[in-house]
Amino acid sequence: MERIDHSLPWSSLGTERQLSVFRFGAGERKAYIQASLHADELPGMRTAWELKKRLVELEARGALKGVIELVPVANPIGLGQLLQGNHQGRFEYGSGKNFNRDFVQLTEPVSALVKDRLGDDPHANVQLIRQAMLEVLAALPAATSQLQGMQRVLLNHACDADLVLDLHCDSEAALHMYTFPQHWPHWRSLAAHLDVRVGLLAEESGGSSFDEACSLPWLRLSQAFPDARIPLACMATTIELGGQADTAREQAEAQAEGILAFLAEQGLIDGEWPAARQEPCEGMPFEGTELLYAPHPGVLSFLRPVGCWVEAGEPLFEVIDPLSDRVSTVCAGTSGVLYAVERLRYAQPSSWLAKVAGRVPLRHGRLLSD
Repeated sequence: MERIDHSLPWSSLGTERQLSVFRFGAGERKAYIQASLHADELPGMRTAWELKKRLVELEARGALKGVIELVPVANPIGLGQLLQGNHQGRFEYGSGKNFNRDFVQLTEPVSALVKDRLGDDPHANVQLIRQAMLEVLAALPAATSQLQGMQRVLLNHACDADLVLDLHCDSEAALHMYTFPQHWPHWRSLAAHLDVRVGLLAEESGGSSFDEACSLPWLRLSQAFPDARIPLACMATTIELGGQADTAREQAEAQAEGILAFLAEQGLIDGEWPAARQEPCEGMPFEGTELLYAPHPGVLSFLRPVGCWVEAGEPLFEVIDPLSDRVSTVCAGTSGVLYAVERLRYAQPSSWLAKVAGRVPLRHGRLLSD
């Protein structure tokens, strides 16, 4: 195991933050896994620790057939944002920016570097594009904030990987994941190993999130240069490992083993690994996700558990105003998987309270909320 520590720029006087990457194995193929980019989403960090222990064992046995880079704490900035017992790990205190938005978009600068050098050899094109990505990132002006510096370090380690797993969680949720429609057939096995309940599929959901910053350039370059043979060489996914409270040891151990079994199927780990015990879930268009809101303030009572299938018109939650005795029942507007609900049990204006993934597109344009 090699530990690589990066000091982040623009720390306050007398302080320093660092981001640590653990590298295992050797070879041309590479998987990159990071956890808790939204720093208050800790199930991924718990699972990453189980992965770290197992990767140490596997490397010692000579079972690794490629490189696996692991970042258990992807956001040391947000991890320290505690105020009177409340943790704000989604937005940076100083700028208000979402930690998982506005990653460097590599498509245009990489296109300018490779446009006259691409050929009909897919492997050579992949190596050329990956080198160009690293050159573009190295040539950027100095980071103007600690957040920008951190994002660049993460992308620099991930952009040359074949597989990228970004471990997150939702508020209170069943396991679900985001990826390209084109990549979904390859990710179905991981979904089965982890008992993911729904895959949310979109080519571009808006906001330049980390996973799309890794995988989208390959799609755009293949479209821009149709005569060159450019494979979609980076498969990236955001995996939501349940809800924020889901840090149980047994769950983390099972998730780590599921990820390792998938990496073995992808040829990165040697040995015999158990097959998935569940069938793969269905992939739904991310445009088909319905976000449900309360019609007025009040205390919430959820009527259906996360992870279940609901039909359009089925009651999902009640909003109760104990002062006026007003009770409103909010029903699903589409049939699909109820995959996430809000942990806070008090309804507030403009805050989603439940998410249902359906088969019929409902939304267009930017799909990610902040």
